[in-house]
Amino acid sequence: MKGSFPMNTGILDGKSHPMEGACMNPARAAYCRTFQKAFRAALPALPYREPEILTDMERISDVCSEKGYRGVLVVTDPGIAELGLMEPMLRSFEDAGIEAVVYADTVANPTIANVEAARELYLDNRCQAIVGFGGGSAMDCAKAVGARIAKPRQKIPQMRGLLKILVPIPPLFAVPTTAGTGSEVTVAAVITDSETHYKYPINDFCLIPKYAVHDARVTFSLPKHITSTTGMDALTHAVEAYIGHSTSAYTREKSETAVKLIHDHLLRAYEDGHDEEARAKMLYASYCAGIAFTQSYVGYVHGVAHSLGGQYGIPHGLANAIILPHFLRAYGKACAPQLARLARICGIGPQATDTIAAANFIDWIDDMNRRMDIPRYVEGIKEADIPLMAAHADAESNPLYPVPVEMDARELAGMYYVVAGKRMGFGA
Repeated sequence: MKGSFPMNTGILDGKSHPMEGACMNPARAAYCRTFQKAFRAALPALPYREPEILTDMERISDVCSEKGYRGVLVVTDPGIAELGLMEPMLRSFEDAGIEAVVYADTVANPTIANVEAARELYLDNRCQAIVGFGGGSAMDCAKAVGARIAKPRQKIPQMRGLLKILVPIPPLFAVPTTAGTGSEVTVAAVITDSETHYKYPINDFCLIPKYAVHDARVTFSLPKHITSTTGMDALTHAVEAYIGHSTSAYTREKSETAVKLIHDHLLRAYEDGHDEEARAKMLYASYCAGIAFTQSYVGYVHGVAHSLGGQYGIPHGLANAIILPHFLRAYGKACAPQLARLARICGIGPQATDTIAAANFIDWIDDMNRRMDIPRYVEGIKEADIPLMAAHADAESNPLYPVPVEMDARELAGMYYVVAGKRMGFGA
């Protein structure tokens, strides 16, 4: 592969990266920037809203009783179901005379089959509301179920992309058990087609949950590796939103809040899962990051992570955590001022110049990954799979994501070699 993509030097560490001075076709790059500017100009007129926050899971039954909902579908995953985290909520439903049916088969990268099975359960039991209880996968599945109920004649692949639903979904309560995805406040649901291995987002304002439940108790029993990777997922959301071309004063403030909270509390939550303050602060950090990227969008880290998740089942937070520092170094000077501001807000390292401060911020990300046993590279990437994954990442990211440096499928293909550390099964 050497020589098949442009190799230029990123300014932040003196190493070679394929994005500094990337050479997307100028006409296509101009189209992408025009699209992003138009979308940014339209943002104030779009129906974005933030969910109402409930402070504990038992409040869901109170709201359902007030609204007259007599049946609720709870969408979760096998791990959450086995841990018994939902028991206080389920007891409160029972006490209120509300029938709760549980779909607990959501997989780590929820599939169309998951969505359809949960939808049938909702309809068979005449439910009136949905609870997404778990990490991003459970909430993505719950959102997609709502979309299918709202648009019964429209299949999931037809909802792919932006604003393909446009009608209200059933009332949705989001109970995050991880502090990372921000799904409780976002417009996105990411679903995997298990036949094609294509993982793609559905984006529509109607998918924003009506209620978000921030109950730190449900995060106490998270395994360390879930705490770490979901926390770095939140960091990725905040950073990608911050360095893009579609920020606003509000989203910059939310990104800065999220990054500072993650800097101060993620390791505490990782080292002591019952540190209630750290857990609560991480929930709020994830929420702020979710607000930021919902309005200002993410970037190529997500496009590549989604393709890896679809192809190999790599958990999204883990993929983001590994990929983020590689892309930040590759962007080089295009995002150095923004990263320098984040470094100064967090008090990270020497800050004599923007270049030094930005490099220290990226080094801090590397150090966080190392301290939480997150690998530096993605293992198991097959060279033969790269062209298709790069095409998927290109299709998802361009023209929508307002990245610091535009990159096409050819240049994105080069980044798979970077994030793999060029250690993969060539020809496999």
